[in-house]
Amino acid sequence: MEANQDLTLTCPIPIQNYPHVLLAHGGGGRLMHQLIDQMFRPAFGTATEIPHDATTLTLPGQKIAMTTDSYVVNPLFFPGGDIGSMAIYGTVNDLAMAGARPLYLSVGFILEEGLPMTTLWRIIQAMQMAAKRAGVKIVTGDTKVVDRGKGDGIFINTSGVGIIEHPLAISPTSVQSGDAVLVSGDLGRHGIAIMAVREGLEFETTIESDSAPVADVVLELLNAGVDIHCLRDLTRGGLASALNEIATATDLKIAIDENKIPVREDVGGACEILGFDPLYVANEGRFVAFIPEKDREKSLAILQQKESSACAIGTVGDRTGARVTMRSKIGATRIIDLLSGEQLPRIC
Repeated sequence: MEANQDLTLTCPIPIQNYPHVLLAHGGGGRLMHQLIDQMFRPAFGTATEIPHDATTLTLPGQKIAMTTDSYVVNPLFFPGGDIGSMAIYGTVNDLAMAGARPLYLSVGFILEEGLPMTTLWRIIQAMQMAAKRAGVKIVTGDTKVVDRGKGDGIFINTSGVGIIEHPLAISPTSVQSGDAVLVSGDLGRHGIAIMAVREGLEFETTIESDSAPVADVVLELLNAGVDIHCLRDLTRGGLASALNEIATATDLKIAIDENKIPVREDVGGACEILGFDPLYVANEGRFVAFIPEKDREKSLAILQQKESSACAIGTVGDRTGARVTMRSKIGATRIIDLLSGEQLPRIC
């Protein structure tokens, strides 16, 4: 029997039905969750761990967090950011979601033959400035070149290491019934900024990505003594996917209120025109926090010092089955589910 036939028979997902699965679907949908849960995690020995943005490691006398991510955004430059700064912020933010202080990054470049040197230098400078802003050092890296037409300009991989300086277990397993659900700012700007440039759309105002580091505000919450239960950044799949991931991991209900979800008027209007739901649109500088009700007001005050649009959008319910529901603006309640794919591919 041929090797590819063996793979088809033993693969937990029927790949003959999805010959181009990674090209056709992004990271925020149901199919990608199947790939992660049924293929990647079992194969790499992490099947028993709860999925999270960064894994934590214990070294003699010290606990650290480590994460890795790859960036393939198209276009390379967009209002409010670029692939280089986003690669830095995205990895720093993943470390922050584990409650870690980001320290060191590695960077790997996949460059397509023919990439203009001026483009590469512009990206490198953006990464340098982003690392300085985020307070991290790029300590190692690698570069590879692929044939023309096979790399889409540039792909970037970044890995990060951070130190955990507190005793909290910031993880989906720490979420409890009664927790307040907070978002750190308005939603949907990154995905719409990418879409506008990609499709040549013009709105009355330029919508800029929210791409930014969030570690500083997370550390402020920790320094203020907030008993953070869980954090999750709202990248691919947006708020809806993040909430569904937490609900599934905990088997808890999560209820949110549409009237309290911060979406700027221009972003909301663009979503209506394009047929997008802002709950599923990607962000690059926003996160959701699960906080004990007693720490709700203190946490909001800290978050709003950085982003005035930060607010509490809901609560965690009982442990009677994973489900995310939203009370709409007209008072009806609907289930917020995972999309089968992703509204906007190639946004990070």
